[in-house]
Amino acid sequence: MKKNIFGLILFLVALSGLSAQITISGILDSTVSLQAGAGDSPAFSFGIEEFANIRFQSKLRDKGTVYGAVNLIAAAGDYAANAQMLALHGASSPLSVTSYVAGQNFFAAVEIERLYFRLNGEHTDFEGGLMRMPFGYAQVWGSSDFLNPRNPLKPDARPRAVLGASLSWFPVDELKLLTFFAAPRDASARNGEGSFFGLSVDKHWEKASVQGLYSFEIPIRTSSSNSYYGLHRFGLSVKADLEIGFVMDALYTYNHDAGTKEEGLSLSAGADYSFFGGDLIVMAEYLYNGKSSSTAFEFSNNNYLYTGFTIRFNDFTNMNIALISCFDDISFTPAITFNHDLFQGAVLTITAQVPLDRDLFHNDGNRGELGPIPPDELQPFKDLYGLRGRYFNCSARIRLRF
Repeated sequence: MKKNIFGLILFLVALSGLSAQITISGILDSTVSLQAGAGDSPAFSFGIEEFANIRFQSKLRDKGTVYGAVNLIAAAGDYAANAQMLALHGASSPLSVTSYVAGQNFFAAVEIERLYFRLNGEHTDFEGGLMRMPFGYAQVWGSSDFLNPRNPLKPDARPRAVLGASLSWFPVDELKLLTFFAAPRDASARNGEGSFFGLSVDKHWEKASVQGLYSFEIPIRTSSSNSYYGLHRFGLSVKADLEIGFVMDALYTYNHDAGTKEEGLSLSAGADYSFFGGDLIVMAEYLYNGKSSSTAFEFSNNNYLYTGFTIRFNDFTNMNIALISCFDDISFTPAITFNHDLFQGAVLTITAQVPLDRDLFHNDGNRGELGPIPPDELQPFKDLYGLRGRYFNCSARIRLRF
């Protein structure tokens, strides 16, 4: 493992010396955390993490660009325990690392985050490799972004890349047609089952944008199923920047074998507005999450609401106050994030979350998804994401950009 990290650093240094067209940049996060545990978690626990995201890119004359990014992680305490859990789940987790080793003092991991190329034509772009394929305009829930699931409880998590390719065509200004392919979620699949194909259309105006999306997932046949239908996904995302900013993002997943009805729908809609010249921004975004929809991998109930307030104190300091709510089981997670620029290229961020539900106040067994102790049926899922029982967790991070 140490040889891998050392070799990677030497490789990046060598790249930077080969050509003036190769650029290297990145971030270094130093984070400490404190958590008050609930349920089977320790009463109090801490975590230490050193995280580096190193990015490089190189121009291919005026015809294209090669991009890459790797994550280097050293962790102890809660961060090490969570990282080991993710690594053990491997391909089943959207957050799994490429390789890891656990030592006496820290857990170390290396992850290939991005590795792809882009070729530029006069009216076309072609991209291929390990890359991000974003869809939809939603700011919080990401209904259309089915290849890169997100979770507002983990706001700093970078959406994972997928291995695939896309071809974009720009027939006229502000119009984009895109067709794409993505490999199956099961990386060991060799017969093409589970692969994704699709296309999208984006149209932009001065004050509004709209995106249409269709994707087909090749059926996975097993001994108990010989389906030839696969999964169809139909998406529509709209945003408008008027006096108030509006966004709507919907994706319907249809499974012929299951006879999917409303449970295949993931729909989010929200608005934001700024006061006092942008010093106060208010945002709210609702999510309807069907049981077999694109967001069901992240959430188990139907109705959620994100409300947030961003307060800008000056050019160097701001604070975000958010409340993530689930109406089905009456559970909430308030979250506060404080940011301060220490100097150019260095930012201090302090975050705190306090899960709440009915059982916390009444001790009546009505545990909620966003509460301190997830219901028993959700515990394995929460373990996978490092969201074990907790009454309170707080972290402080210094981010350096280079």
